[in-house]
Formats: sequence, structure tokens, C-alpha cells
Amino acid sequence: MQKSLVALSTLAALGLFACQPNTSDEATTTTTETTQAPSGSGESMTDAQKQAYAMGASMGLFVNNRAQQQEQLGLPLDQAALKEGFNDGLNDSLKFTQQEIQEIAQQGEQVLRAKQQEMAEAAAAKNIEAGEAYLAENAKRDGVIVTESGLQYEVLEEGEGESPSAEDEVKVHYRGTLLDGTEFDSSYARNEPAQFPLNRVIPGWTEGVQLMKEGAKYRFHIPSELAYGERATGSITPNSTLIFDVELLEVIPVNAEGAAE
Repeated sequence: MQKSLVALSTLAALGLFACQPNTSDEATTTTTETTQAPSGSGESMTDAQKQAYAMGASMGLFVNNRAQQQEQLGLPLDQAALKEGFNDGLNDSLKFTQQEIQEIAQQGEQVLRAKQQEMAEAAAAKNIEAGEAYLAENAKRDGVIVTESGLQYEVLEEGEGESPSAEDEVKVHYRGTLLDGTEFDSSYARNEPAQFPLNRVIPGWTEGVQLMKEGAKYRFHIPSELAYGERATGSITPNSTLIFDVELLEVIPVNAEGAAE
């Protein structure tokens, strides 16, 4: 909503600017210079041209992102009407009042949000069904252990060091994927281990990593209720079952004051 209103406000400002009368020869000269299409690379533009270009590019990027978003939701953006509205704004020849335009924009945002909610609910229901089916089959595989909470894990490589408590910090390497194999996070990709208190992560991690010893590598199959539940984060949609490969590098005990030793 705020982005739409910002874009509309910018268009309105451009329209007002374009319709300002010239009051002197100097104004006429300035208008002529700044309305000529810049040629060549950005380096050849004047500061005024760069600023005008940046304004236009910002609006273009906003509209492009909005068009892609609407396309994904099955609400294609009518580019002909968009261009007509843009030109009408520049020429101060709007087909609606500014109040009506604001109301129409608000209606559009409401339609968009309703469609997003509808698709999110459908995806969440689909994720529950897919997760339950996956975990039911996965539990039958040799080497897969199912805990009382429903967490499933496999021992890829056993360790020989200490096991952490929930209050300890741990240093780990990990890779997280969705059921379709999409990787959504990886400390390996960043080439840097992660370190965090074990009681401040998703429940599946808090439970699972406590089963490990330093040097171990486990694979966790985490039901949605032990992961992010109905929350969405990044490419993780609501009610997603997640798979993590975790390598426990180090257990860092926490002292009585709550600081890692």
C-alpha cells in the first residue's frame, strides 16, 4: 500500500512539474536542457539528468516488481493502461480525480492481499499433506530413528566428543533443504560455521543437536511443528517440513552468568 501511494505521489509530482508554466527565457532554456533524452552511458549525463533518470528508474523497478508479483498471483498487470495512466499523469489529463485514484489504488492492494492470503492458505494445506506423506515413508527407511516428538534423524557419521545441553552454545556446519531439494540456507555455502545458543533455534534443532557428539554428522527430517510452523521465512512457506544436514564442530559450555566460556 505505502509503495503504491509513493509511486502515485511521484507520478503526481511529475505531472505537476511537467505542467508548470515557463516564466522566463532562463526557465525555457532549463526545461529544454533537462527534457532532452540523455544519450550514451550514465557517465555522460548531467547531475539533473541523473536525478531524473534515477526517479524514472525507481518507478520502473517498482512497477516491474509489482508486475512480476501480480503475474505469480494470476493477476496480470495491464501495461497499456499503466502507460496511459503514466502519460496522463505527466500531461495533467487524468481520467479520475486524485482522490479516486487513491481509492482505486487501495482497492487494488486489497485484491492483491486477498489473493496472497488465499494462495498462502492453499500452500500451507499442501505443505501439511506433503510433509505427512514424506515423513510416513521416510520413517520406514533403514537407519531412520523417530523420536517421541516426531523428529526423524539419521546418523551419517558418529562423533566422539561432548554432547551439548540446550543451554550450551554450539558451532556447526549445516545445510537446509525443502522436500523438493531446494537449498534455503547453508553455512557451507558461506564457508563459515554458525555459532548460536541451542535453545534459541527451532525446536527440531534444539532436540536433535543434543543427540549429537562433537564431530558427528546427522541428517534431521523436521516436521513443520518442530520447525517454523505456520510462519513463512524466505523460501520456507508455512507448514513446511525441513531437512537439515548438521555437523557438530564444537560444544561451547555456558557459565553460571550465561556467557559462553
